[in-house]
Amino acid sequence: MNNFIKRTITGAFFVIFIIGSVLLNPWVFASLFLLVSVAGMFEYFRVMARLDLYPARMTSLLVSVVVYAGVVSVLTGLLSPDYLKAGIVIVPLLLIVELFRNKGNPFRNVAAAMLGIVWIVFPLALLSGFFNPAADRGWIHGGALLGFFLILWIYDSGAYIVGSIAGKRKMLERISPGKSWEGFAGGTAAGLLTAYMISASFLEFSSLEWMLIAIVIIIFGTLGDLIESMLKRSAGIKDSGSLLPGHGGILDRFDAVLVAAPFVYLIITFLR
Repeated sequence: MNNFIKRTITGAFFVIFIIGSVLLNPWVFASLFLLVSVAGMFEYFRVMARLDLYPARMTSLLVSVVVYAGVVSVLTGLLSPDYLKAGIVIVPLLLIVELFRNKGNPFRNVAAAMLGIVWIVFPLALLSGFFNPAADRGWIHGGALLGFFLILWIYDSGAYIVGSIAGKRKMLERISPGKSWEGFAGGTAAGLLTAYMISASFLEFSSLEWMLIAIVIIIFGTLGDLIESMLKRSAGIKDSGSLLPGHGGILDRFDAVLVAAPFVYLIITFLR
C-alpha cells in the first residue's frame, strides 16, 4: 500500500480518537495520553539501547506514570501545586536504583531516564492544561486543545505534500534530508490559514491570537521533528518504532507535540 495512503488512514484514526477523547471528558483524554506516554517511553528505551544506554525501565516507567498523573491532577485542580515538590526526589531515587543494578554507565543511564521523562512524559501531561476551566464541557471547553492539534496536523500534512512535490532546498540535510524549505513554506501557509478559519468557531482567542499560537506551533513543532530526527540519526535508525503504519512509532507521530506543547501552554496561559 502506498505510504501516503497508510499515513492518511493511520492519521484519520488518530484524529477520531483524539478529538473524541477531547469532547468526551478531560479524564478520557488524559487516560489516552497516559497510554501514549508509556508507549513513547518503551520506544525511547529501545532507541537508548542502540546508544548503549540502559535506563532502569520499571523505575523509569513508574516515575513516568506518577509524574504524568501528578501534573495532570495539578492542572485540573484535583491536587495542590505543592504536590509537585515531590519531584525533587526523582533524581536521587534513580541514582539509588543504579547502585543495585550493576550496569555500566550508571550516571548516563540516569541522565537518559530523566531526558525521557522531561522530553516525552511532561509535555504530554501539559496538554491537559489546554482545557479551558471557565467553559462547559465539550467543544468550547477543549477548543484550545482541538485548535492545537488541528493546526499541527494540517501544517504537517501541508509540509509533507508540498515537500514531496516541490521540495528542493534542504532545511537541515545532515539531520533530516527529507525536510525542505518549500515544504515548510507550504505547511506554514496551511497552518496559518487553519488558525484563521478556526478562530470563527473557537472563540476563546481572537484571530490574531490564534495566528500567534499557530506560529509558535509551526516553529517549535518543526524543531521537535528535527530533534527526533537527530536522535534517530544518532541511533542509526529510520523510525522510532513500527506501531503506526505510515508514521513509524509514537515518537515519530508526536515528535512535534513534545517540543511545541510547553511553549503553546505558556502562550495560552498568558493569553487567558
